Amino acid sequence: MLDALLDALIDSLKLIPFLFISFLIMEALEHKSLKNAEKVIKKSKKLGPLIGGALGAIPQCGFASLATNLYSARAITLGTLIAVYLSTSDEMLPVMLSSKANPSVILKLLLSKLIIGIIYGCIIDFIYNKKVKKENEDYEICEHDHCHCEKGIIYSATVHTLKTTLYVFIIVLILNVLIHLVGEDNISKIFLKDNPFAPLLSALFGLIPNCAASVMLTELYIRGAINFASVLAGTMTSAGVSLLVLFRTNKDKKENMRIILLLYLLGALTGFVINLF
Repeated sequence: MLDALLDALIDSLKLIPFLFISFLIMEALEHKSLKNAEKVIKKSKKLGPLIGGALGAIPQCGFASLATNLYSARAITLGTLIAVYLSTSDEMLPVMLSSKANPSVILKLLLSKLIIGIIYGCIIDFIYNKKVKKENEDYEICEHDHCHCEKGIIYSATVHTLKTTLYVFIIVLILNVLIHLVGEDNISKIFLKDNPFAPLLSALFGLIPNCAASVMLTELYIRGAINFASVLAGTMTSAGVSLLVLFRTNKDKKENMRIILLLYLLGALTGFVINLF
Protein backbone atom coordinates (compact mmCIF):
# COMPACT_ATOMS: atom_id res chain seq x y z
CA MET A 1 0.00 0.00 0.00
CA LEU A 2 2.90 2.33 0.79
CA ASP A 3 4.45 1.64 -2.64
CA ALA A 4 1.10 2.34 -4.33
CA LEU A 5 0.84 5.62 -2.41
CA LEU A 6 4.38 6.71 -3.23
CA ASP A 7 4.06 5.79 -6.92
CA ALA A 8 0.82 7.76 -7.20
CA LEU A 9 2.41 10.74 -5.46
CA ILE A 10 5.49 10.68 -7.71
CA ASP A 11 3.41 10.31 -10.90
CA SER A 12 1.27 13.28 -9.86
CA LEU A 13 4.14 15.55 -8.82
CA LYS A 14 6.00 14.95 -12.11
CA LEU A 15 3.06 16.45 -13.98
CA ILE A 16 2.91 19.74 -12.10
CA PRO A 17 5.38 21.74 -14.29
CA PHE A 18 3.70 20.58 -17.52
CA LEU A 19 0.20 21.17 -16.17
CA PHE A 20 1.07 24.63 -14.90
CA ILE A 21 2.63 25.69 -18.21
CA SER A 22 -0.30 24.38 -20.24
CA PHE A 23 -2.91 25.94 -17.95
CA LEU A 24 -0.98 29.22 -18.08
CA ILE A 25 -1.12 29.12 -21.90
CA MET A 26 -4.83 28.29 -21.82
CA GLU A 27 -5.55 31.15 -19.40
CA ALA A 28 -3.54 33.59 -21.49
CA LEU A 29 -5.33 32.58 -24.67
CA GLU A 30 -8.68 32.79 -22.94
CA HIS A 31 -7.95 36.27 -21.64
CA LYS A 32 -6.59 37.37 -25.05
CA SER A 33 -3.30 38.51 -23.57
CA LEU A 34 -1.26 36.37 -25.96
CA LYS A 35 -2.87 37.15 -29.30
CA ASN A 36 0.38 36.60 -31.18
CA ALA A 37 0.81 33.17 -29.62
CA GLU A 38 -2.73 32.28 -30.62
CA LYS A 39 -2.00 33.22 -34.23
CA VAL A 40 1.19 31.16 -34.26
CA ILE A 41 -0.62 28.10 -32.89
CA LYS A 42 -3.38 28.37 -35.46
CA LYS A 43 -1.00 28.96 -38.36
CA SER A 44 1.13 25.97 -37.38
CA LYS A 45 -1.80 23.55 -37.19
CA LYS A 46 -0.77 21.93 -40.52
CA LEU A 47 2.59 21.07 -38.96
CA GLY A 48 0.92 20.19 -35.66
CA PRO A 49 1.19 16.38 -36.00
CA LEU A 50 4.87 16.67 -36.93
CA ILE A 51 5.68 18.96 -34.01
CA GLY A 52 3.43 17.02 -31.65
CA GLY A 53 4.93 13.67 -32.61
CA ALA A 54 8.45 14.97 -32.03
CA LEU A 55 7.58 16.41 -28.60
CA GLY A 56 5.64 13.30 -27.63
CA ALA A 57 8.70 11.13 -28.30
CA ILE A 58 10.42 12.77 -25.33
CA PRO A 59 10.28 10.30 -22.38
CA GLN A 60 7.54 10.58 -19.73
CA CYS A 61 3.97 11.69 -20.40
CA GLY A 62 4.36 15.37 -19.51
CA PHE A 63 4.07 16.67 -23.06
CA ALA A 64 1.04 14.44 -23.60
CA SER A 65 -0.66 16.13 -20.64
CA LEU A 66 0.31 19.54 -21.97
CA ALA A 67 -1.10 18.67 -25.40
CA THR A 68 -4.29 17.41 -23.75
CA ASN A 69 -4.87 20.75 -22.08
CA LEU A 70 -4.18 22.63 -25.29
CA TYR A 71 -6.65 20.44 -27.16
CA SER A 72 -9.27 21.06 -24.47
CA ALA A 73 -8.79 24.76 -25.19
CA ARG A 74 -8.96 23.98 -28.93
CA ALA A 75 -5.49 25.45 -29.43
CA ILE A 76 -4.32 22.34 -31.33
CA THR A 77 -6.04 19.89 -33.65
CA LEU A 78 -7.22 16.36 -32.96
CA GLY A 79 -4.54 15.01 -35.29
CA THR A 80 -1.85 16.75 -33.26
CA LEU A 81 -3.23 15.31 -30.03
CA ILE A 82 -3.32 11.77 -31.43
CA ALA A 83 0.22 12.15 -32.82
CA VAL A 84 1.44 13.11 -29.34
CA TYR A 85 -0.41 10.21 -27.69
CA LEU A 86 0.89 7.62 -30.15
CA SER A 87 4.50 8.77 -29.99
CA THR A 88 4.61 9.15 -26.21
CA SER A 89 6.77 6.46 -24.64
CA ASP A 90 5.96 7.19 -20.98
CA GLU A 91 8.29 4.93 -18.93
CA MET A 92 9.35 2.69 -21.83
CA LEU A 93 12.68 4.38 -22.57
CA PRO A 94 13.94 4.59 -18.95
CA VAL A 95 13.06 0.93 -18.36
CA MET A 96 14.85 -0.18 -21.53
CA LEU A 97 17.92 1.89 -20.79
CA SER A 98 18.13 0.58 -17.24
CA SER A 99 17.78 -2.98 -18.55
CA LYS A 100 20.60 -2.37 -21.05
CA ALA A 101 18.41 -3.29 -24.01
CA ASN A 102 19.89 -3.33 -27.50
CA PRO A 103 20.15 0.30 -28.72
CA SER A 104 18.90 -0.72 -32.17
CA VAL A 105 15.73 -2.15 -30.61
CA ILE A 106 15.14 1.05 -28.61
CA LEU A 107 15.67 3.20 -31.69
CA LYS A 108 13.38 0.96 -33.74
CA LEU A 109 10.56 1.31 -31.22
CA LEU A 110 10.93 5.07 -30.81
CA LEU A 111 11.13 5.75 -34.54
CA SER A 112 8.20 3.45 -35.26
CA LYS A 113 6.01 5.25 -32.73
CA LEU A 114 7.17 8.65 -33.96
CA ILE A 115 6.60 7.96 -37.68
CA ILE A 116 3.29 6.15 -37.13
CA GLY A 117 2.07 8.94 -34.84
CA ILE A 118 2.88 11.66 -37.38
CA ILE A 119 1.28 9.74 -40.27
CA TYR A 120 -1.92 8.99 -38.36
CA GLY A 121 -2.06 12.56 -37.08
CA CYS A 122 -1.82 14.00 -40.60
CA ILE A 123 -4.47 11.59 -41.90
CA ILE A 124 -6.85 12.46 -39.06
CA ASP A 125 -6.46 16.19 -39.67
CA PHE A 126 -6.94 15.70 -43.41
CA ILE A 127 -10.14 13.69 -42.96
CA TYR A 128 -11.55 15.38 -39.90
CA ASN A 129 -10.43 18.88 -40.88
CA LYS A 130 -11.62 20.29 -37.59
CA LYS A 131 -11.29 24.04 -37.43
CA VAL A 132 -9.76 25.47 -34.27
CA LYS A 133 -12.44 27.60 -32.64
CA LYS A 134 -11.89 30.60 -30.49
CA GLU A 135 -11.49 29.47 -26.92
CA ASN A 136 -14.25 31.63 -25.50
CA GLU A 137 -16.68 30.13 -28.01
CA ASP A 138 -15.86 26.52 -27.23
CA TYR A 139 -14.26 26.09 -23.85
CA GLU A 140 -13.74 28.40 -20.91
CA ILE A 141 -11.62 26.78 -18.25
CA CYS A 142 -12.62 29.34 -15.61
CA GLU A 143 -16.29 28.58 -16.18
CA HIS A 144 -15.49 24.85 -16.09
CA ASP A 145 -13.73 24.98 -12.71
CA HIS A 146 -15.69 27.88 -11.17
CA CYS A 147 -12.51 29.63 -10.02
CA HIS A 148 -11.78 33.31 -9.40
CA CYS A 149 -9.90 34.18 -12.55
CA GLU A 150 -10.12 37.90 -11.85
CA LYS A 151 -7.15 37.40 -9.48
CA GLY A 152 -4.87 36.86 -12.49
CA ILE A 153 -3.81 34.13 -14.86
CA ILE A 154 -0.98 32.90 -12.60
CA TYR A 155 -3.33 32.41 -9.66
CA SER A 156 -5.92 30.75 -11.86
CA ALA A 157 -3.37 28.46 -13.53
CA THR A 158 -2.09 27.44 -10.09
CA VAL A 159 -5.60 26.58 -8.90
CA HIS A 160 -6.32 24.50 -12.00
CA THR A 161 -2.96 22.74 -11.70
CA LEU A 162 -3.54 21.79 -8.06
CA LYS A 163 -7.07 20.56 -8.74
CA THR A 164 -5.96 18.44 -11.69
CA THR A 165 -2.96 17.07 -9.78
CA LEU A 166 -5.22 16.01 -6.90
CA TYR A 167 -7.63 14.38 -9.36
CA VAL A 168 -4.81 12.46 -11.05
CA PHE A 169 -3.34 11.41 -7.68
CA ILE A 170 -6.61 9.89 -6.46
CA ILE A 171 -7.26 7.95 -9.68
CA VAL A 172 -3.68 6.70 -10.00
CA LEU A 173 -3.68 5.59 -6.36
CA ILE A 174 -6.84 3.54 -6.96
CA LEU A 175 -5.30 1.98 -10.08
CA ASN A 176 -2.07 1.16 -8.25
CA VAL A 177 -3.99 -0.64 -5.51
CA LEU A 178 -6.01 -2.61 -8.07
CA ILE A 179 -2.87 -3.65 -9.95
CA HIS A 180 -1.28 -4.72 -6.66
CA LEU A 181 -4.32 -6.82 -5.79
CA VAL A 182 -4.48 -8.50 -9.20
CA GLY A 183 -0.74 -9.17 -9.28
CA GLU A 184 1.77 -8.67 -12.07
CA ASP A 185 2.13 -12.43 -12.65
CA ASN A 186 -1.58 -12.81 -13.36
CA ILE A 187 -1.49 -9.84 -15.73
CA SER A 188 1.53 -11.18 -17.62
CA LYS A 189 -0.23 -14.51 -18.30
CA ILE A 190 -2.64 -12.68 -20.59
CA PHE A 191 0.08 -11.61 -23.03
CA LEU A 192 1.07 -14.85 -24.77
CA LYS A 193 3.92 -14.37 -27.22
CA ASP A 194 2.47 -16.60 -29.95
CA ASN A 195 -1.09 -15.37 -29.60
CA PRO A 196 -2.11 -13.62 -32.87
CA PHE A 197 -4.44 -11.37 -30.90
CA ALA A 198 -1.77 -10.38 -28.38
CA PRO A 199 -1.40 -6.84 -29.84
CA LEU A 200 -5.12 -6.25 -29.29
CA LEU A 201 -4.72 -7.17 -25.63
CA SER A 202 -1.54 -5.14 -25.26
CA ALA A 203 -3.22 -2.07 -26.76
CA LEU A 204 -6.11 -2.45 -24.33
CA PHE A 205 -3.73 -2.79 -21.39
CA GLY A 206 -1.82 0.27 -22.58
CA LEU A 207 -4.92 2.42 -22.09
CA ILE A 208 -4.59 2.11 -18.32
CA PRO A 209 -3.81 5.72 -17.30
CA ASN A 210 -0.80 4.77 -15.25
CA CYS A 211 2.93 4.38 -15.87
CA ALA A 212 2.59 0.77 -14.67
CA ALA A 213 1.15 -0.10 -18.10
CA SER A 214 4.22 0.96 -20.09
CA VAL A 215 6.58 -0.48 -17.46
CA MET A 216 4.83 -3.86 -17.53
CA LEU A 217 4.72 -4.05 -21.33
CA THR A 218 8.38 -3.09 -21.64
CA GLU A 219 9.44 -5.63 -19.02
CA LEU A 220 7.45 -8.37 -20.76
CA TYR A 221 9.11 -7.51 -24.06
CA ILE A 222 12.59 -7.53 -22.54
CA ARG A 223 11.88 -10.94 -21.00
CA GLY A 224 10.66 -12.26 -24.35
CA ALA A 225 7.08 -12.79 -23.13
CA ILE A 226 5.63 -10.62 -25.91
CA ASN A 227 6.88 -9.73 -29.38
CA PHE A 228 7.65 -6.41 -31.06
CA ALA A 229 4.13 -5.99 -32.47
CA SER A 230 2.60 -6.34 -29.00
CA VAL A 231 4.92 -3.91 -27.24
CA LEU A 232 4.47 -1.42 -30.09
CA ALA A 233 0.67 -1.65 -29.89
CA GLY A 234 0.69 -1.32 -26.12
CA THR A 235 3.05 1.63 -25.95
CA MET A 236 1.20 3.41 -28.77
CA THR A 237 -1.92 3.53 -26.59
CA SER A 238 0.00 4.14 -23.37
CA ALA A 239 -0.39 7.88 -23.00
CA GLY A 240 -0.03 7.72 -19.23
CA VAL A 241 -2.10 9.93 -16.97
CA SER A 242 -2.82 12.36 -19.81
CA LEU A 243 -6.06 10.43 -20.42
CA LEU A 244 -7.13 11.38 -16.90
CA VAL A 245 -6.26 14.99 -17.69
CA LEU A 246 -8.44 14.72 -20.81
CA PHE A 247 -11.51 13.82 -18.74
CA ARG A 248 -10.61 16.48 -16.21
CA THR A 249 -10.27 19.38 -18.66
CA ASN A 250 -12.39 18.51 -21.72
CA LYS A 251 -16.07 18.88 -20.90
CA ASP A 252 -17.30 16.77 -23.84
CA LYS A 253 -17.19 13.28 -22.28
CA LYS A 254 -18.56 11.59 -25.40
CA GLU A 255 -15.74 13.11 -27.42
CA ASN A 256 -13.26 11.86 -24.81
CA MET A 257 -14.56 8.32 -25.23
CA ARG A 258 -14.28 8.62 -29.03
CA ILE A 259 -10.68 9.80 -28.68
CA ILE A 260 -9.82 6.83 -26.47
CA LEU A 261 -11.56 4.44 -28.87
CA LEU A 262 -9.67 5.97 -31.80
CA LEU A 263 -6.40 5.67 -29.90
CA TYR A 264 -7.09 2.00 -29.15
CA LEU A 265 -8.09 1.13 -32.72
CA LEU A 266 -4.98 2.76 -34.19
CA GLY A 267 -2.66 1.00 -31.75
CA ALA A 268 -4.39 -2.39 -31.87
CA LEU A 269 -4.80 -2.56 -35.65
CA THR A 270 -1.22 -1.40 -36.26
CA GLY A 271 0.13 -4.06 -33.92
CA PHE A 272 -2.15 -6.72 -35.40
CA VAL A 273 -1.06 -5.96 -38.99
CA ILE A 274 2.62 -5.95 -38.03
CA ASN A 275 2.10 -9.24 -36.20
CA LEU A 276 0.70 -10.83 -39.37
CA PHE A 277 3.88 -10.05 -41.30
